[in-house]
Amino acid sequence: MKARMGNPAMVVPGAMEALLALGKASAKGGVRETTHTLVHLRASQINGCSVCVDMHARDLKKAGESDERVFAVGAGRETPYYTDAERAALALAEAVTRLSDRSDAVPDELWDEVADHYDEAQIASLIMSIATVNLWNRLNAATRQVAGAAW
Repeated sequence: MKARMGNPAMVVPGAMEALLALGKASAKGGVRETTHTLVHLRASQINGCSVCVDMHARDLKKAGESDERVFAVGAGRETPYYTDAERAALALAEAVTRLSDRSDAVPDELWDEVADHYDEAQIASLIMSIATVNLWNRLNAATRQVAGAAW
């Protein structure tokens, strides 16, 4: 496998620094790092970004997460491995990643479920985090970046 080109964030001057800063800002807001990484993994699975699926699964393992929690993230609703708050965050990640799949991209029912577990700053943090990983997914998938390859 070979990438079509260098990662755009590495090619466009200042882009990598801006994206890393966005990622750091997105992580603020009081949501556990593990939750952010779970939603990153789920969005990356949906988008077929091999680089991010590989990276976020490895990050979860390094953080001490069980194989069950890493492997079952795509079926989070049907497994006992996640808290209700994590399930809500994963559902939000799916909705925000699949905006065009329904006329009401993030229905009130889902929003209310997320709001039951997270305050406004935490929800903002999750949305920014999901948007950021979707941006990375699109850069990597469009240019066919190779999982495990060093940039």
